[in-house]
Amino acid sequence: MRRTVLAIPLAVVALVGWPTSHAYAQETKTAKGTVTAVSADSITVKAGAQDMKFTVDSSTAVTATGAGTKTRKAAAEGKKPGITELLTAGTPVEVKYHDMGGTLHAASIRAIASAGEGGGGVMADKPAAKTASGTVKSVSASSLVISEGGKDMTFSVDKDTKVIGKGLGTKGASSGGKLAITDALSSGDSVSVTYHDMGGTMHAATVRVTPKG
Repeated sequence: MRRTVLAIPLAVVALVGWPTSHAYAQETKTAKGTVTAVSADSITVKAGAQDMKFTVDSSTAVTATGAGTKTRKAAAEGKKPGITELLTAGTPVEVKYHDMGGTLHAASIRAIASAGEGGGGVMADKPAAKTASGTVKSVSASSLVISEGGKDMTFSVDKDTKVIGKGLGTKGASSGGKLAITDALSSGDSVSVTYHDMGGTMHAATVRVTPKG
């Protein structure tokens, strides 16, 4: 049987004096874990080794299996389903939240298949992307070194690194799959690298080959 997954606003009373619009001005963070307790205005999630309690209100959105059916049934009775009807203890979830001076407000809660290795945790915020242009000095299956203005820059590369350039798509298709970066790039190629600085390690997200003269 096909299951319906819908995102719906929680049918709980907004917290007294809670500045709902202000919540969205805060930085959004993400936590994954397993629900341990649910009440009308809060949810507690075990994210890895820590227990995290989130407040919920009328602006919190929940995505869960069967939410659509429960919403329609409640609507037929002139009601709205509360969070206690949508989520139960033991459910793995992903919570997008705002830290409001020590109070964690859940902007959205999504039921997921698994909290992941170690039971989840707080996900690190992805750093802003940066760009560097230069000439390929060396390339391997795990790293790329380019020379930019006389300075060498080393980037880590992996299966998620995308290499974009004229003819590379066709070359990859002819090889029966994704083109290895060592086959896509050569020393002397002019490239533009979009990367993230992961605490001192620069991970190449995209490498764009610049056409020669």
